[in-house]
Amino acid sequence: MPAITTTDLTKRYDAETAVHGLNLKIQDGEVYGFLGPNGAGKSTTISLLMDYVRPTEGSARILGLDPREDVVEIHQRVGILPDRFSVYDRLTGRRHLNYVIDSKNASDSPEDLLTRVGLGDAIDRQAGAYSNGMQQRLGLAMALVGEPDLLILDEPFTGLDPHGARTIRDLVYEENDRGATVFFSSHVLGQVELVCDRIGILNQGELIAEGRIDDLREQVDVESSIVFTLDQVPDGLADTLREQDGVVSVSAEDDELVVVTRSQNARWPVIQTIEQTSAPVDSFTMREPSIEDVFAAHTTGRTETADEPY
Repeated sequence: MPAITTTDLTKRYDAETAVHGLNLKIQDGEVYGFLGPNGAGKSTTISLLMDYVRPTEGSARILGLDPREDVVEIHQRVGILPDRFSVYDRLTGRRHLNYVIDSKNASDSPEDLLTRVGLGDAIDRQAGAYSNGMQQRLGLAMALVGEPDLLILDEPFTGLDPHGARTIRDLVYEENDRGATVFFSSHVLGQVELVCDRIGILNQGELIAEGRIDDLREQVDVESSIVFTLDQVPDGLADTLREQDGVVSVSAEDDELVVVTRSQNARWPVIQTIEQTSAPVDSFTMREPSIEDVFAAHTTGRTETADEPY
C-alpha cells in the first residue's frame, strides 16, 4: 500500500493556484524528497496531506486513510516537523516531549529522544532560550514520538549547521531502516541527494519531474565532462572525439584532455576511443552534474558541473 497518494490535488486561494493537479504515489518504506524553490507549493501540499487546509479539488490518502475522515488516526501514525516550527518559550524541552508523548499515548523517553537529536544536555532548559537550530532539533524529536509509520519533514535543514544537517541525515537513515516512510521537502539540494530514493520537483504548484536522481539527470540535457591526464595527447585524437555522438566540445592542452558530453551515456564511447590510442591514461576525473545542476535545468535551464574524481 502506498504511504502517500494524491489524485489531481489542487489548492487555490482566490486567483492564485498554490498546488495544481498534483499526482503523487509514494511507496511504503521510501525516502522521498520533495524539491522546489520557495513558494513552489511544498508546504501547502503538506498542509493538504495533514488536513490543515482543505483542497479545492482532488484528494489524498495517507497510509490508506482519508485525511478528512481519519484525521485522529493519521496524526497518531504520522510524525511531522512543520516548516517554521515554533516553541512554547516558557516550556522546557522535556515538557514539549511529554506533551506529544501523552497526546499519542506513547511510552517514549524524553531523555532518549532529545539525546538522539543532540539536545540531551538542554532537556530542562526553557525552549525559548534555544537557538533556531536547537528549536529545529526539538521539533524533530517531537516528530519521532511513537515510532511513526510516516515521517513528514518540511524544510528540516533550516537553521542547522553542518553537524545538525548530519544529525538529520542519520535520523532519516535510522527511521527508514526501522521501516518508516520518510517524506520531506527541501530547497537544500545537496542534502537531499544524500538520502533520497526518489525525488519530485515542484515548480509553481506543478510536479514537473520525478524519479531517481539518475533518472532526473537523463531527463534533461545536463552536460558532464571527463578530464584525462595523458603522457601525451596524440595528434588527431581531439578531432576524432569531436565527431562522436553526444560530444559537445573537446579541448587539449599539454597532457590534459577535457571532453564535455551531452549525457552520461556518451562518456563510455569516449573512454573506449581514448583507450584504443597508444597514449596511456595516467588518470581521469568525472565532472558529474550535481542535483543542483539537475534542479536548475528542470526549473530554469541553467547548468553547471561539480568535480567527482575517479
